[in-house]
Amino acid sequence: MALFIQQVLNGIMLGSVYSLVALGLTLEYGILHIPNFAHGALYMFGAYITFLIVTSLGLNFWLAMVMAMIALALIGVIVERLVYRPLMLESPLSSFIAAIGLIFIFVDGALNIFGPDFKRFPPMHTQVLHVLGITITSQRIIIVVVTISLIVLLHLFIKKTTMGATIEATAQDREGAQLMGINIKRVRMIVFALGTALAAAAAALIAPIHLVHPGMGGPVILKAFVILILGGMGSIPGAIIGGFIMGLVESLSGGYISTSYNEVFAFGVLVTVLAIRPTGLFGAK
Repeated sequence: MALFIQQVLNGIMLGSVYSLVALGLTLEYGILHIPNFAHGALYMFGAYITFLIVTSLGLNFWLAMVMAMIALALIGVIVERLVYRPLMLESPLSSFIAAIGLIFIFVDGALNIFGPDFKRFPPMHTQVLHVLGITITSQRIIIVVVTISLIVLLHLFIKKTTMGATIEATAQDREGAQLMGINIKRVRMIVFALGTALAAAAAALIAPIHLVHPGMGGPVILKAFVILILGGMGSIPGAIIGGFIMGLVESLSGGYISTSYNEVFAFGVLVTVLAIRPTGLFGAK
């Protein structure tokens, strides 16, 4: 029983990270209606920015995370403006090819700037709690608490602010929103900033536990797309719940069977859900 609870707690921690990444990807998809395959590379870059601020500038981790979120938000705005906006009226294949190019730019850039070696954060939040045979580190608790806080803040932003209402309107009917006088280009820019900022937050939270390296965005973006389809394309609740489902499946399968089969079980869950509900858990028909 202790092992089960331990793996569930680990799954909730993993699911928190996956939810943040998938949430940013869902926001971008809801506005662009194309998947941003470069989201994982931006996630990786957010981890490196946080690492540099902590190790080179010696700043507090929380300040470093906020600075990384701001930096990634600015990078997201630049990417949307220079790469995706000129392709807005083109075939989705053009945006897909552009995203592949962005992946090479960010990953190769990280390799040339930081090298292929794995980077480790200095020890932080190393307190360990032992409860009924279960080991819980403070860093894992922090990840879950911060993730829930960010999700609540995003919900309040979308539901309680004028800009949030314009984002919802644009996601539901882009042409109708434009006819009502909503600046679609401005909305796209803000959504990309939010999406990349969430990716930076996820990377910053998980980086002190996992090592930072140029290829770290690949597995995460693969699972984020699984979550995007599992929860329903463009569904914010689906991204959150799908992220936690993915984290629990990965943790339980790794604890009881083998970590080598994590992807097998992840895609197995996806296929099972789509066989029952082709639109995903919260997708519209």
